[in-house]
Amino acid sequence: MLASLNATGQAHQGKVAELVTILIILLLVATAVALLSRRFRVPYVTGLVLAGLAITELLPRRIGLDSSLILNLFLPILLFESAINTDISRLRSTIKPIVLLAGPGVAIASGITALLLKLGLGLAWIPALLTGTILAITDTVSVIAVFKEVSVPPRLSTIVEGESLFNDGVALVLFSLILKVHSTGSVTFLEGIQDLFVVIVGGTLVGLALGYLSTGLFVRSEDPLSSILLTVAIALGAYQAGEFLSVSGVVAVVVAGLMVGNLGISRSVSASSRITLLSFWDYAGFGVNTFIFLLIGLEIDLITFWKTLPAVMLAIMAYQVGRFVCVYPLLAAVRLFDRPIPFRWQHVLFFGNIKGSLSMALAFSLPATIPGREELIALVFGSVLLSLVGQSLSLPWLVRRLKLTQFSEFRQQTEELQAQLMTAKAAQDELDSLLKAGVLPKSVYEEMRSPYQVKVAASEKALRDIYNRRPEEFTATDSDRIKLDAIRRRLLLAEKGALTDALRKRILSEEIVRSRIQTIDEQLLKLEDD
Repeated sequence: MLASLNATGQAHQGKVAELVTILIILLLVATAVALLSRRFRVPYVTGLVLAGLAITELLPRRIGLDSSLILNLFLPILLFESAINTDISRLRSTIKPIVLLAGPGVAIASGITALLLKLGLGLAWIPALLTGTILAITDTVSVIAVFKEVSVPPRLSTIVEGESLFNDGVALVLFSLILKVHSTGSVTFLEGIQDLFVVIVGGTLVGLALGYLSTGLFVRSEDPLSSILLTVAIALGAYQAGEFLSVSGVVAVVVAGLMVGNLGISRSVSASSRITLLSFWDYAGFGVNTFIFLLIGLEIDLITFWKTLPAVMLAIMAYQVGRFVCVYPLLAAVRLFDRPIPFRWQHVLFFGNIKGSLSMALAFSLPATIPGREELIALVFGSVLLSLVGQSLSLPWLVRRLKLTQFSEFRQQTEELQAQLMTAKAAQDELDSLLKAGVLPKSVYEEMRSPYQVKVAASEKALRDIYNRRPEEFTATDSDRIKLDAIRRRLLLAEKGALTDALRKRILSEEIVRSRIQTIDEQLLKLEDD
C-alpha cells in the first residue's frame, strides 16, 4: 500500500516538473517573440501564434487550450483589464455606434455568415448558426495590439475597444440561445428576445451591484496589495455570479470593471496605490494574452489545416461579407442621430474584425451532439489562424495607407507641454493631500511644491502662446488640432450632466432642461471627430 502511494506521488511530482519545464520554455519563447516582434515591427500576438506553430515538437508533451479555463479564468481577466482602463466619459461619447455594432451588428453578421456557410458547405442550420456566432466575435487584444504599432484617432480606438468589450457578451448570449434551441427543439422568437433581454439586463445588474459594493471597500483599504486581491475577486466573482444566476457573466465583468475603474480606484485610492493596481492588471492582461496566443499556435494542426483550407477560405469570406453588411449600412445610419463616422474609419472597423481566443474556446465548448463537431472546430481554428496572421499583419499597412497616423510637429509639441502640465499638477495635488493629512510640515511642503509651480507656470505660458496664435499661422492640420474638440466635448457633457441632475432634483423645469439639452446636443454634433 505504502509503495503504491509512493509511486503515485512520484508520478505526480514528475508531471509537475514536466509542466514547470514547459512553462519555462513558453516564457523564454514569449520573451524572444517580444524582442523580435519589436525589431521587425510585427504584431506581438501574430508572432506568438507563429512561434507556437514552430515549437510544437520541442515540448516534452503536447498541451493545448481548455475551453473551461479560458471562459472561467482567462476571459474574465482580459475583460476586466480592458474595462478597468476604459474611460466612461469617452465611452459615453461613442456609445451609439458601439451599441449598433455590438448589438444588431453581431446578430446581422452571425446570420449572414451562417447563411453563407449553409449554402457553401451544406451545413445544417444549428451548426451553421453556432459557427456564424463564433466567427462574429472580434478579439479586442489583437486589434488593440495592432493599434499600439500605429496610432489611430482616439475616437476610433474607443469605438473598437467598446465594441469588442460588449460584442463578446452579446455573442455568448446568442451562442447559449442557439444551444438551447438545439437541446429543447424549439424556441419562439419572442422567447428568444425575452431571454436575451433578461440575460443582458441581469448581467448588468450583477456588475453594478458588485462594482458599487467594491467602491466602499476601496475607501477602507489603503493597502495596494489588498486592493489587487479585491479586484481579482471582483473580476472572477462577477463572472461566476452571473453564470450562477443564469445571466451574462461577461456583461457582469465588463460593468463591474467600468465601475471599479471609474468610481472605485479613480476616486477612493491614492495615486501610488492606483499605479500599483493598474500596473498589476496590465501585467495580468499581458501574461494571459501571451499564454493564450502561444497555446493557439500549439493547438493548431497544420496537416488538418491544410486539408480544410478550402472550407476555411469560404468561412473567412462568409464572415467578411457578414461584417461588411454589419459595418457600412449601420454606421451610415449613425449620422441620423450622432456625429458621422468617417468613411476611412469604417474601412478599419470592417477589416479589423480579427478573431482570437474566445472563438476557439467556444468552438471547443460545442457539445458532442452537434453534427460534424470536429469539422466545425477545425474550421474555426483555421479561420482564427489566417485572421491572426493575415489581418494582423496587413491592418497596420491599411491604417498607414488611409493616412490615419498623422502626428504633426505641432501636436507633438502641444502634447509634451500638456504632459508636463498634467504631471506637475498631479504632483501638486498629492502634496496638498499630504499636507492636509499632516504627513508634511508646511516648510517642507512649500519647498517641494515650488519646483512644480515653476513647471506649471512655464507650461501654461507656452500653451497660452500657442493657443493665442492667429489661425493663419497654422497649417490645415494644426488648425484642426487647435480647436480642442475633445476638451470642449467633455465640457458640454459636463453641462448636460448638470442639467440632467437639476431635472432629477426638480430644481429646473423639464421644458427648460429639454431646450438646453437640445442646444448642447446640436453643439456636440458640430464638433469635429478627434
